[in-house]
Amino acid sequence: MRKLLNTLYVSSQGSYLRKEGETVVVEREREKVLQLPAHTIGGIVCFGDVLCSPFLLGFCAEKGIGISFLSEHGRFLASVRGPVSGNVLLRRQQYRLADDMGATKAIAEHIVAGKLANTRVVMNRALRDHAERIDAEAVRRASASIDRIIDDLPRAADADSVRGLEGMAAAEYFAVFNNFIVDQKDAFVFTDRNRRPPLDPVNSLLSFVYTLLAHDMRSAIETVGLDPAVGFLHRDRPGRPGLALDLMEEFRPSIADRLVLSLINRRQVDARGFKRAENGAIVMDDTTRKAVLVEYQNRKQDEVSHTYLDEKVPVGLLFFVQANLMARFIRGDIDGYPPFFWR
Repeated sequence: MRKLLNTLYVSSQGSYLRKEGETVVVEREREKVLQLPAHTIGGIVCFGDVLCSPFLLGFCAEKGIGISFLSEHGRFLASVRGPVSGNVLLRRQQYRLADDMGATKAIAEHIVAGKLANTRVVMNRALRDHAERIDAEAVRRASASIDRIIDDLPRAADADSVRGLEGMAAAEYFAVFNNFIVDQKDAFVFTDRNRRPPLDPVNSLLSFVYTLLAHDMRSAIETVGLDPAVGFLHRDRPGRPGLALDLMEEFRPSIADRLVLSLINRRQVDARGFKRAENGAIVMDDTTRKAVLVEYQNRKQDEVSHTYLDEKVPVGLLFFVQANLMARFIRGDIDGYPPFFWR
């Protein structure tokens, strides 16, 4: 099992990152503000006007430290990574399975089953904790509908049918998502899921945390030697990390959505931290973005029960656990891919 490593998020505009010995140095206005040993860093995410020296880029590539560049408001721009680890036989088998319609359907079914089961946990916990403050009947109906969709998954004819069922479940879930916001309800109103750009503070938070999740999932996939671009649930598209998007589906409700709801309901963010950009997008200010990053890192230290492994695992290791389980399945070491079920 891989050691739990932290991701370094650099959001202060005008920062410059460079290599100094075996450390990563962050400077602002030529003043050193942070210096970290490279072996304590699992990845680096740079937001907006943040520069890295060429020597640092090469050093991180050699050390297996992925660097992602995002816009100031969290839109993915590019990444710099070293050679893919693992062996070519594993990746060739991944490509064969991706071209096998039966195998693609089976893997997509398992991924969606995990996601929908975790979605129902979010809904049922809201019913348990806040039944008197929400439209409990609407949430119960949506939860029951998703339960029926889970039962329908094994009967899906192909991967496209699985994708259709996942879309139906997502519509049910987001139709009642506003119920899960039980504080600051006037400032944080969710009507539907929108992105590119996000048009309200809730969608802005969701899109931002999903981007962080995708970075961590892609790093985990590349660590075990799989190709992050070739997925099963998500169709191939140039520039899209299909497998990373596949495996992060299980974590959207259990990690990302719960984090966003917690930030709002615990008043760790407020409406003053959001503004409308020229393109109509609702974006976070520096203070809000830093609050989200800190809480995301804190959540990665929490331990949860992994039903397949039957042991406690830090949230930050779950991405590597699931990537390893996918690699083991593709190699033929286990009979099927076991998704993560949140309890």
